[in-house]
Parts: sequence; structure tokens; C-alpha cells
Amino acid sequence: MRVGLEFLRQWYPNKNAKVYVPNPTWPTHVGISNKAGFEVERYRYYDGAKKGFDLNGMLEDLEKADNESIIIFHVCAHNPTGCDPTQAEWQQILDVVKRKNHFSAFDSAYQGFASGDLETDAYSLRLFSQQTDRICLFQSFAKNFGPYGERAGCVSFLTADATETAKVQSRVKQIARPMYSNPPIHGARIVDIILGDD
Repeated sequence: MRVGLEFLRQWYPNKNAKVYVPNPTWPTHVGISNKAGFEVERYRYYDGAKKGFDLNGMLEDLEKADNESIIIFHVCAHNPTGCDPTQAEWQQILDVVKRKNHFSAFDSAYQGFASGDLETDAYSLRLFSQQTDRICLFQSFAKNFGPYGERAGCVSFLTADATETAKVQSRVKQIARPMYSNPPIHGARIVDIILGDD
């Protein structure tokens, strides 16, 4: 996430964009966003009185946000509430995101833990990626593969073509290199072995 947000800080066309996070969210979302130089705002997500997801509050806040804001979403198993939008609600959220030309930054740390099915838990991400190219994914394998101390994960950006992919990859490497030089390798190898085995 730190690498991805730094990339957006340097290359996102709207230099005045704020990062919007759900209220509540994983506390480090705010710290990482601030460290990358972004001002952070919160959008309503959880209604404590109803003890459930606040769709109307979220939609209102995303609608009020400046155009081309960066919105952080949890793909599934929202941390800390555990409440996720339904498939129909995700479509309503996507409609506002597209209308406001927001950039969607998905955090996936618990794929497989919400429903028990990897495909079901990836629904929101797949829905958005089919309808917009203004999207990235911060993916952690620490929980669902077990290498917590290794911090295996990746950042992915949806690009238009091979030329754009090469540019993005080069710039991401330029950002990552002075941050940590080389990532831990053992966790990544474990994930690679598992994902490479039908």
C-alpha cells in the first residue's frame, strides 16, 4: 500500500486529490496515506445504531467528495467491522465512483475469509475492473497464506496496454527501490508455489 500510494502521489493527475477511507477502517490506512503526502477524509461506512453497513451514508459522502478523489475500499471482510456491501450495493457504489471519476484503491487482506470462497470474495474487485480502468489493488497474502512475518503481497494497477504497463512498472520499481531495496523472498516463494499449482 505504501508503494502504491506513493506512486499515486507522484503520478496521479489530480495533484489536489484527497484519500477517502471508510469510517471505521484499519488505522494504518490513515498513517500510510499521510506518509505518502495525502490529506485523508473519512466516508461513512458503519452505522453503530443499526449495527450494520451504512450504504446511504457512504453513497452521500462519495457523492460529496471532490471529483477524482482516491477512495480506499476493502475488497471483502471489512476491517474492523466485518460488514460488506451486497453485490447489488457494490453496483450502486460503482455507479457513484464512475459518475464522480474517482480512483478506486482496493485493499485485499482477507480474500477467502469472508465467504470461504476466493472467487466470491473477489466480487467487488472484479465488478469494478470490468467497468473502469481507474483502479488499483493492494494485496496482502499475510493472512490467507500464513507468512505473516514475511509480509508477502503486491500492488497492481489496471493499465490500458503493454506500453502503459511498462511505464507503471518502471515507476513503481523506482519508488520501491529506495524504500526497502528487496522484499522478503521466502513468503513470496510460498505464495508462488501455491498459486502455480493447479
